[in-house]
Amino acid sequence: MKFIDVARIHVAGGSGGVGCVSFRREKFVPKGGPDGGNGGRGGSVIITANRHLATLLDFQYRRSYHAPRGEHGLGSRKTGKSGTDVTLEVPAGTIIRDADSGDLIADLLEHGSTVVAARGGRGGRGNAEFATSTDQAPRTFEQGEEGEERELELELKLLADVGLVGFPNAGKSTLISVISAARPKIADYPFTTLVPNLGIVRVGEGASFVVADIPGLLEGAHTGKGLGIQFLRHIERTKVLVFLVDCTSEDPGKDFAVLLNELKQYRSELARKRKIVVLTKTDLLDAGAKRALAKIRFGTTPVHRISAVEGSGVQALVTAMWEKVRRAGEPRSRRK
Repeated sequence: MKFIDVARIHVAGGSGGVGCVSFRREKFVPKGGPDGGNGGRGGSVIITANRHLATLLDFQYRRSYHAPRGEHGLGSRKTGKSGTDVTLEVPAGTIIRDADSGDLIADLLEHGSTVVAARGGRGGRGNAEFATSTDQAPRTFEQGEEGEERELELELKLLADVGLVGFPNAGKSTLISVISAARPKIADYPFTTLVPNLGIVRVGEGASFVVADIPGLLEGAHTGKGLGIQFLRHIERTKVLVFLVDCTSEDPGKDFAVLLNELKQYRSELARKRKIVVLTKTDLLDAGAKRALAKIRFGTTPVHRISAVEGSGVQALVTAMWEKVRRAGEPRSRRK
């Protein structure tokens, strides 16, 4: 499935029905009073979050959504039928903004949360509503109100507890494939990952957390270089950031500093999240290099040394991730 995390759509609520002009016509009542009913309310466009969706792809094929209008009022004070609401489903974690003003309309974090994106118009009043003591046979009625109409911007930010950050080919996809059921494309060249991947990591009975793997960053990513900057929005909601650094790099410490700086430049609060540094691909080192690697420190940030291929150090890393997620607050419900 193609991954789409931004979309722009046009939504319009239905207009209200027109009020009716009608008079009673009963046997033996030659001058019956007004009995025109009100028009029905127009349908609304409603957006609801669905945790089973993972992309905004559908909105690339259809961009305009109009709810039906309300039916006109009828005689005998019968109100016209209201227009049916149109419900659009988006992935949980979708932000909805007014495309013209940029104002936030809703942030649909939870499954089932909804927002009325375009409200239907009120139905017009029929002539029965205008009868007075001085005008007992009014021919006055109202048109229905126009429905609300607007352009919306949809932006998906994946809901994950842990975000994996690193340069291209640092081993993020290999790690997420080992610790979860996610199966991203893996190859020995940069930019194998072109879209974010989510994986659920189970750590015990009823305990699990979600990991997000985004495309690799490059130095200068915050200026638009490379692919990863397009997807940094997907780690904004995470509780823990895991920096993956290739242990065969000439300067792992510099690599970590560059990655951290890119996050700061993109959004400063990202750098304040709980962090873990992971030195990957230790299976490529000889015994002497591994001893040297054990001495590398990254300030107060915890360091783990792993080989996802061999499985060494992976379980300890999963435990450390879970502990940081747990300390940051209970993870989101993972109901099936």
